[in-house]
Amino acid sequence: MNINWKQDPRLRNMNPQKISMLTEFAKRVESTPKDQLVPTLLNLNAEASRKGIQFSNEETDLLITIMSANMTPNERKRMDTLRMLSQNMMKRNTK
Repeated sequence: MNINWKQDPRLRNMNPQKISMLTEFAKRVESTPKDQLVPTLLNLNAEASRKGIQFSNEETDLLITIMSANMTPNERKRMDTLRMLSQNMMKRNTK
């Protein structure tokens, strides 16, 4: 993943705690084998929830756009699948 994502001007208004969480997320994802990406992302999502960090749909969409900019089409497809899984998990947690 390109580290230049932190320079995206759309992140300026995001809570610094969320940016910190995303930095940690990016580090973990870079060192995770592709076949372990889904469990890693689910664990990170759970960790963020335990810390009381929740990303709005707009923030999540922005982050996915930034992070997937340099991905292959297959990687983008996986990211889209993870996004759908994350949305479904959030819906269950709010019921």
